[in-house]
Amino acid sequence: MNRRQALLLAPFGAAALAGAGFWTVLGRMKAGRFDPHDVPSQLIGRPMPEFTLPAQEPGQGFGSADIAAMRRPVLLNFFASWCVPCVIEHPELMALSRAGVPIWGIAYKDTVAAASGFVARHGNPYARIARDAPGQVAIDWGVYGVPESYLIDAEGTVRWRMAGPLTPAVVSEQLQPLLRTLA
Repeated sequence: MNRRQALLLAPFGAAALAGAGFWTVLGRMKAGRFDPHDVPSQLIGRPMPEFTLPAQEPGQGFGSADIAAMRRPVLLNFFASWCVPCVIEHPELMALSRAGVPIWGIAYKDTVAAASGFVARHGNPYARIARDAPGQVAIDWGVYGVPESYLIDAEGTVRWRMAGPLTPAVVSEQLQPLLRTLA
């Protein structure tokens, strides 16, 4: 086959690959195994990435070593004042905090004043808040949008991730059963 023939057949190859992908998605949808919002995390089952961040408010920032030193499960939540879904999930975070779940927050690409105002308006579910103004730590965690939450076990291993707001269904069907197994 010469170069010209290969170039003429390339669109057919691309169409065949696209068709195979489409057929796979349809099969998963039919079987109930396709969630277009589910983006798997490479961190699940692995130690959390190492990081250190400055404090949101005057005080002590935190990092991966501080979370590991807790020696109990911690929910790490990336949030921002400009994030509408963060407002939607905030009542769930408050309820989890009242139930004794340690939640540590990272203000993602936000100003100190705006993030502080957000917490003052909606309540503070966080045991500690750090800020990731440049967003580098979020990149290391694989965050592609806020809110995003990670459950880290007592050994410092990432056990669960939720991309998007925590809803009552997600908390009751996914997070709480996992917390019970890790307790």
